[in-house]
Parts: sequence; structure tokens; C-alpha cells
Amino acid sequence: MSPANDARKSKAERTSEAREKARLIREAQLKKDKRNKLLIGWGIVVAVVAILAVVALVVTTTMQQNAPVADSGPTPANGNVHGGITLLANTEVAKLDPATVDAASVGEPPQTAPAEIVAPGAEAEAGKPVKVVLYIDFICPVCKNFEAQYNEQLTTLRNEGKISVEYRALGFLDNRSSTNYSSRAANAAACVVNESPEKYAEFVDSLFANQPAEGGAGISDNDLKKMATDIGAKPIDKCVDEKTYRPFVKFTTKQAAAIGVTGTPTVFVDGQQWGKGASAQTPFPEFLQAAITAKG
Repeated sequence: MSPANDARKSKAERTSEAREKARLIREAQLKKDKRNKLLIGWGIVVAVVAILAVVALVVTTTMQQNAPVADSGPTPANGNVHGGITLLANTEVAKLDPATVDAASVGEPPQTAPAEIVAPGAEAEAGKPVKVVLYIDFICPVCKNFEAQYNEQLTTLRNEGKISVEYRALGFLDNRSSTNYSSRAANAAACVVNESPEKYAEFVDSLFANQPAEGGAGISDNDLKKMATDIGAKPIDKCVDEKTYRPFVKFTTKQAAAIGVTGTPTVFVDGQQWGKGASAQTPFPEFLQAAITAKG
């Protein structure tokens, strides 16, 4: 018998080998399937954990942003006890010592709208430039339009020493965002004036330039912090995180409602409200110039 005949396997041996090979292939496939299932399972677990972490962060952030705010708190340096920040010529802000305000001391809004709103501290002192007081809300589109129309004129008159401009930022429209954006933005502005008063006007401009749409979350606290540093202000991270001036904003908002302010912007020129009564049909530039001329 030849060597070739000796090496030839029987049908039974070939069948056995084929079955063994098939068994090994099946086992390898089962191991692969098991490994893939484990990977998919762990991938799902990781994804779920990541989703839960994001949800937890959102919930925690929302809870922090919507947490009750104390009634009593400090004014920022250069902020007055009526909730205002007064801009003078160029980047100068009226210098004031810090004080304390208490929203609990403010009365309730009037049952009927007053015929004339008397805003505390809205009239210029004797010998001082005409005083413009603006009750604003940083998510208010009409406030943004007012700024777009008149900010250049107001800035020119400030720089000429003819007027001062006082912003009283409110949280009137907190319900127009899911994160109390109006109050958060007003707090951030107060943080800026406390740390870098010369940057306050620019920060106000930036808030209006980047005004978010009503109904959303608004600009995040982290982005508000970045907006401040982007214009060269000192960091306001701690001030924003600790809501240092939210009681100040709460007080200002409540006081505005108590005197009869029902919307923003509400504008006063030396104590006289523009757009109300006799001035209802008078363009703002004319109304303002008349006050400047009267003061001589």
C-alpha cells in the first residue's frame, strides 16, 4: 500500500473533524455574542449614568436658581437704597457706601394704579444735572429697544455733564424664563458694579446686546461670569454663585411694584414720568431736552 493510501482519512474521521470544527466555530461565536452583549450592557449603563448625572445637574442648578431669596441683604458698593446704580460722565459711577435693604419692609402694590407715580430718589438734588431714572428688566424686549434708540443720546449728555442716568434693574419678568433670569442678570450687574464700577455701563450694554428670548432658560450663570471677564471686569464668580445681591434685586423689584410700576421700561426725568399723562405723546428726546433747558 502506498503512503498516500496510508494518509487518507476515513469518512467517519472526516465527519468527526468537521463536527469538531463546527463546534469550535459555534463556541467562538457564542463567546463573541456574550462579549458583545456585555459591551452593549455596559454601554447602556454608562449612558444611563451619564444621563442621570446631567439630569441631576440640571435639577440641582434649577433648584439653586429657584431657591427662596432672603429679604434682607447688602447693596453693592456704588448702589443706592432705591436699587439704583447712577452713571455719570464717561465710565464714572456715583460713589456710595454699602448699605442694607430689606424687602420685608416694603408695602404691597396699590389696589388701583396711581394717577402719578412718585419714584423715591428720582429727582435731582439742587445744583445737580438732570436725573434720568430707568426701571428696567434685562429680558424685556421693549427695554432693549429703548436702549437701542436712546442710549447714544443718553451717553452723550452724560459725558457733557448735563444728565446722570440711574438704572434700577428688576426681576419683574422672572416668570418669562425657567431660571429667574431677570433677577440673575440683575444680580450679575450688581456684582460687576461692586467689583469694577467702571465696567458697569459696558456690562449693561452687553446684557442687552445678548438678550435671550423670553420663555427659555436665559443666559447661564457661567456665561454671565464670562461676559463680565470678557469686558475686563474683575471675576464675579463667587458673587454670582452666592447670589450676593439677589436680596437687593428683590427689594428693588418689590419697591417698584409698591409705588405703582407695572412694566418696564418705566422712565423718570427729574421725578417726572415720561409717557404718562401730558407727556404721553411727547417723544423722549424732546421730553428730556425740555428738562435740561428748564434747569438752565
